[in-house]
Amino acid sequence: MRRRTEHVEDVLPGAAGGWALGSLGAAANAVTVLRRATWALIVAGPVLTAWVLVSRPAPVAPVAPVRQEQPAVGQSAGPGGFAELFVSAYLAAGEGTEDLLAPFLPTARDVTLRAAPGAQRAQELAAVKVRQVSGGYWSVTVAARVVTNGAADTKAKPGPKPEGGSEAEAGSASSGSVLRYFQVPVRSGAGGALSAAALPAEVAAPVSGEAPALAYGQSVPVPAADPAGQTLTGFFAAYLAGSGQLDRYLSPGTELSAVSPAPYARVEVEQIAETGTNDPGAQQGPAADGARRDLLVQVAATDTAGVQRPLVYAIAITARDGRWEIGSVEGAPVLSKDSARADEKEAQ
Repeated sequence: MRRRTEHVEDVLPGAAGGWALGSLGAAANAVTVLRRATWALIVAGPVLTAWVLVSRPAPVAPVAPVRQEQPAVGQSAGPGGFAELFVSAYLAAGEGTEDLLAPFLPTARDVTLRAAPGAQRAQELAAVKVRQVSGGYWSVTVAARVVTNGAADTKAKPGPKPEGGSEAEAGSASSGSVLRYFQVPVRSGAGGALSAAALPAEVAAPVSGEAPALAYGQSVPVPAADPAGQTLTGFFAAYLAGSGQLDRYLSPGTELSAVSPAPYARVEVEQIAETGTNDPGAQQGPAADGARRDLLVQVAATDTAGVQRPLVYAIAITARDGRWEIGSVEGAPVLSKDSARADEKEAQ
């Protein structure tokens, strides 16, 4: 038998299972490309991950809502402020509106008022005396200018001067408002909450205290030879009338702003008094740098309408480079040693 040798081509059928296939070399090349792409992805994975982490925007923390709580009655106002609010509500309340007292008086449900609601109101209120009875318990005296409903619009004839009262109080009474005083017992309870222990009690006006003795000598017009006079005149003109630069009169490090808007058109320094002497500015010649003088300065300030008011300032001036500068505007005049000791003893 004769053997026939067939030529076998190394080409796959043109179609297999419906898929078009290329040559074996093309398939090998494709496998190589896929393998290299896989390795590239493996190597680039950590880099891509780091890039994503870096480029991702930082998460925004949720903003907690701001709680706007209403302050409790009397909170941070102290017993004086609490008593003022209580007296105001007490004067305005009347029959059927006793619940207005509930925020102040825990026993308000047992109170019966017979006045008409709104028959009176407090036009002005001020706690004029606070006396501590015991720990967390105070007696507060409140001054109230009381107006009767409709009285403010009524032109009453001037009445007789009240016995023991002043002309000013008589005028207030005739114009429909009367200055009255109420004493309120205020107690601090759990958590510092304030409450009234009882209804207010009307009392007489507190006795005025004696005038304290000050540490200054005699008040005199500013001596012409006192170089501090020019500093004081320029300072008050800038401070109260907006005339000139305030900084030029201040010592280095002294921070003070002019009153704005300027309430006065003209300011004059009328008199000065100085601690330790009855003759301010008697020292002749330039003062040594750092020297200090404590002055009580009385000025006459006139506004644009021509109304003039006396004002008194406690001023400390210091010397620098041969001239006086404003070191500070004190909060209160300097007391004499005897008055200071008496105040300390009373406070103990």
